[in-house]
Amino acid sequence: MKPIGKLRRRIAAESGPWPTQIPPLLQRIYSARGAMAIEQARPKLANLLSPDTLSGLDAATALLADAIADDRHILVVGDFDCDGATACAVAVRGLRMLGARRVSHAVPNRMIHGYGLSPALVAELAAMEPGPGSGPGETLLVTVDHGIACHAGIAAAKALGWQVLVTDHHLPGDTLPPADAIVDPNQPGDRFPSKVLAGVGVMFYVLLALRRRLRDAGRLDTGVDGKGPDLTRLLDLVAVGTVADLVPLDANNRALVAAGLRRLRAGQGCPGLRALIEVAQRDPARLSASDIGFAIAPRLNAAGRLEDMALGIECLLTDDMDQARGIADTLNRINTERRAVQQQMTEEAEAAFAKVVLDAASAPLAVCLFDPDWHPGVVGLVASKMKERLHRPAIAFAPAEPGGDMLRGSARSIPGFHIRDALAMVNARNPGLIERFGGHAMAAGLSLRAASMEAFALAFRDCVAATLGEELLQAEILSDGELAGNEFTRRSADALRDGGPWGQGFPEPQFDGEFEVLSWRVVGERHLKLELGHGAIRLNAIEFGGWTGQEPPARVRIAYRLEADDYRGGDAIQLVVVHREAA
Repeated sequence: MKPIGKLRRRIAAESGPWPTQIPPLLQRIYSARGAMAIEQARPKLANLLSPDTLSGLDAATALLADAIADDRHILVVGDFDCDGATACAVAVRGLRMLGARRVSHAVPNRMIHGYGLSPALVAELAAMEPGPGSGPGETLLVTVDHGIACHAGIAAAKALGWQVLVTDHHLPGDTLPPADAIVDPNQPGDRFPSKVLAGVGVMFYVLLALRRRLRDAGRLDTGVDGKGPDLTRLLDLVAVGTVADLVPLDANNRALVAAGLRRLRAGQGCPGLRALIEVAQRDPARLSASDIGFAIAPRLNAAGRLEDMALGIECLLTDDMDQARGIADTLNRINTERRAVQQQMTEEAEAAFAKVVLDAASAPLAVCLFDPDWHPGVVGLVASKMKERLHRPAIAFAPAEPGGDMLRGSARSIPGFHIRDALAMVNARNPGLIERFGGHAMAAGLSLRAASMEAFALAFRDCVAATLGEELLQAEILSDGELAGNEFTRRSADALRDGGPWGQGFPEPQFDGEFEVLSWRVVGERHLKLELGHGAIRLNAIEFGGWTGQEPPARVRIAYRLEADDYRGGDAIQLVVVHREAA
């Protein structure tokens, strides 16, 4: 089942002047995304937003500076997704670069602790504390990519006499947790201009401010340049976490991601990321944000989904290339297992849904799915697949642990519908129905009792019916128009790849047009390989998942991406079909 889509072309506004090295094709694409000049299209690190307007930064850097000066234990607690893992690695590496000698890290296990800093995790960490200098008043706990909703866990840490610094980017609830300092651009009163930093981006900003504080206090070896340790060495990790978390790539995030990609393309990434690029069989010199999203991040995420993200963080923290390769091989194996589990769960979800829904157009306004045999680490991917295929908000649930009565759900939304706010509305209308929830506009997580599943599904659908406008229910395919005959070249494909980074809020270019189907065949059982005619031009194309059992018509209208065909090499190109209909 795929949603019925409508094709709409973006309108490129008048812009410029552009440097001569920017081809007209890219000029048109940039202006259609609101970038009117090269400074907006390709922002530089020199133009990063200042940390000064981030609320809580002074208190946060004071806590860290004092802990470093007193040689106290700093415990970084990450999260079990790619953003949380890279944020943890950035924190540990960055704090050591800035003089911290006693830095350790931990991460919750999805199956044992659930999301975030919980009292159970705090109790485990307290039992493992490494001796003198780490007892009451001696430990500074730093959360990365979570914490803003972890009231009970932070209270438990405070009860031990620990100090707590929260660094997060998620939306807060009605009250803030009892931390000593909170840095989160989405907390009330924060004046930081960009609200879309990933968790790893927030931690990077904290390190920038900490370096300045230590430098101004004369407590840092500033070196010959007078700046101190080069924190841009961490931008490979910042790029991976930012792309993986699907936050909008505004100008600030694009500057961070572009700088990180430059390091990775130059072979300057940390050993763990270089090993993951190898095992994913990507060419580092041509690495793109898409490669991060579809090849690197899934292998890191797989550890947190099926096993323990501690393995992923270990990969990012090691400086031994041989060890990194060994861990990357293990992560690759886990990811293969994850794909198999995801495929099975998605097929089960589609089969169950097909019994009551004939096609995407007749689907209900919202989808809630549950299976007692599903794995809680993969429900987010199932929800995402169902959301894409039905163009409806979707939530998938699985038991938090085998045979248990607590369910963990992962929610995904469509553009224009704020899923976290929807959960807040359900919670306000039905107190006690949801145990806990949190997230963003497009993705959220929640926990509830199995006995509450039916009541929650009804309440959620009622909320969606009351707030989701009819105009949002039709999937829209945005195109950058037609390509001219002389633009179907490897040079154009390379310019499009290197013109990013592309991602959420700054979408990858795609085009549309009518083509003659000269030949076709099925590959890999599910995919459609096409040879298309466009005037005198013959073009190779592939539509992943495009085989429906029906022969394609003789003439088609498609939306597509233009990419280099590295499999055939040389100047070969191919069209990657994202939408196809009879012309």
